[in-house]
Amino acid sequence: MPKSLVIVESPTKAKTINKYLGKDYEVEASLGHIKDLPKSQLGVDLEGDFTTEYVVIPGKEKVVAKLKKMAKGALAVYLAPDPDREGEAIAAHLEEELSENGVGKKKKKGGIEFHRVTFNEITKKAVQEAFLHPRDIDRNLVDAQQTRRVLDRIVGYQVSPLLWDKVRRGLSAGRVQTVALRLIVEREREVKAFEKKEYWTIDAHLAPGKTGAFDARFVGRGDEKTEVPNEEESKKITSALEQAQWSVRDIEKKERRRSAAPPFTTSKLQQDGSRKLRFSVKRVMMIAQRLYEGVELGDEGSVGLITYMRTDSVRVSPDALTEVRELVGATYGIDFLPEKPNEYKSRKAAQEAHEAIRPSSVARHPDEIKKYLQEDEYKVYKLIWQRFVASQMMPAVFDQTSVDIEARNGVESFTFRVTGSVLKFEGFLKVYEESKDAKDEEDEALKHKLPALEVGQKLTLRELKPEQHFTEPPPRFNEASLVKELEERGIGRPSTYSTIISTIQERQYVQKIGGKFIPTETGLVVTDLLVKNFEEIFDPAYTARLEEELDEIEEGKEKWTDALGEFYKKFEKDLRYAESTWRT
Repeated sequence: MPKSLVIVESPTKAKTINKYLGKDYEVEASLGHIKDLPKSQLGVDLEGDFTTEYVVIPGKEKVVAKLKKMAKGALAVYLAPDPDREGEAIAAHLEEELSENGVGKKKKKGGIEFHRVTFNEITKKAVQEAFLHPRDIDRNLVDAQQTRRVLDRIVGYQVSPLLWDKVRRGLSAGRVQTVALRLIVEREREVKAFEKKEYWTIDAHLAPGKTGAFDARFVGRGDEKTEVPNEEESKKITSALEQAQWSVRDIEKKERRRSAAPPFTTSKLQQDGSRKLRFSVKRVMMIAQRLYEGVELGDEGSVGLITYMRTDSVRVSPDALTEVRELVGATYGIDFLPEKPNEYKSRKAAQEAHEAIRPSSVARHPDEIKKYLQEDEYKVYKLIWQRFVASQMMPAVFDQTSVDIEARNGVESFTFRVTGSVLKFEGFLKVYEESKDAKDEEDEALKHKLPALEVGQKLTLRELKPEQHFTEPPPRFNEASLVKELEERGIGRPSTYSTIISTIQERQYVQKIGGKFIPTETGLVVTDLLVKNFEEIFDPAYTARLEEELDEIEEGKEKWTDALGEFYKKFEKDLRYAESTWRT
């Protein structure tokens, strides 16, 4: 009895899906892409309409031959690669390749029908629902992916040889990677050019009585904010303060509410995985891929534990919202459950067909399935589970008190200030707290637990603590902050961040020292050469604009050949200039 053939990318995904489809389907893996532009030539017609020549990737011939043989005897072929542009391109190449050599084309009499199916999570419900609503290949998605591939090929293939002449053979220029490298190089030069500036802080250790001592920081003279630039000025102020009378001038109390962060997008998972778990971006994505494709859970077999991990959407399905709200109410109590689901806005151009990264079922508590997971899988799954649950919980509530203190020496008055913050209701913090930048952590460190104070209350000075500081240069990028910078500037997309970071390290354009990126001598030379000769092509703003154009191609608002034509006009002009001046 003939069966329908289902083609996915990986054997793990094939195994997980197979158990949901039953005996009428046979699931096979393509092992990723089967076709690409040729390595030995450009593969793009620059004189015509950017016609591309895709070939079977060397080493994939046996995979393709097997899939063709299976397709010939199949009732239908279901193409089920991942639900994004790259997955759509893989599906299109499979259809092209399997439609040749007698297998037949879709809807041709006697031929095989091809269907495209997508799902954001590998669960029984999602997979079976997808097979009830198959569709055709989305050519707009394929065109958007092809445009990115052609852009990268044109730049890499035509610029890299210039680097071989000027620097050394084997170097290569990547369209987006070079922009990421440029950001690192420019930050390094800011660091090197930075001139530190001296400043002083003066803390007063004060007490309202025998107990309850606290520190307050010097703000200024009278009501004017005053900087303390050097030791001489610090000594003048501390000398005047030693004989001062101290009292509470003003107290401001307010309730502060802090809302939960939305569930993870790709970039936010990469950032928190880097900061909280100390995992590289590449490692986070490899682990997330395993969790998505399926993990063996004892008698339950292979189960996809999370939704698709390449997404810039914070959308959550109604079923998942219902499930998580039931869990929050039952586990943490009604006080922790918002009256209606928390809603979050995705950033502009997010692919709303996708969902945020979340557990496929929040009922699978990390600790209950820990025994089936590798340690790194458990850590990443727990991070995703906690973030998702917290995203549908009540805000945390703090009582915040800000106290202004006057130190009066005769007619001269000095102001000190201290802020105290006390957690009144945990809210989402009971489950998860988003990782902070260093500056946020510094701000938190200035908050103290304060004793009960009243306006006009006299205070006793126990100690003055003047301290010298120097202004700090902007921090070098680490993996988390580079991903954040790329996302905020609109450079690259969720699926590209990991590759960008890996590539600039593999090419030895940067090295990581103490977790921070520092450009190598080669990285500095390559950046200067490329930016000087291709200023617009490797401009961050222009690169971000190209990403917007890819979105417009995906939405059917722009023809992919028009976008490439506009790009190549600029590029060819820069290329001719570079070729004429490169060897001078």
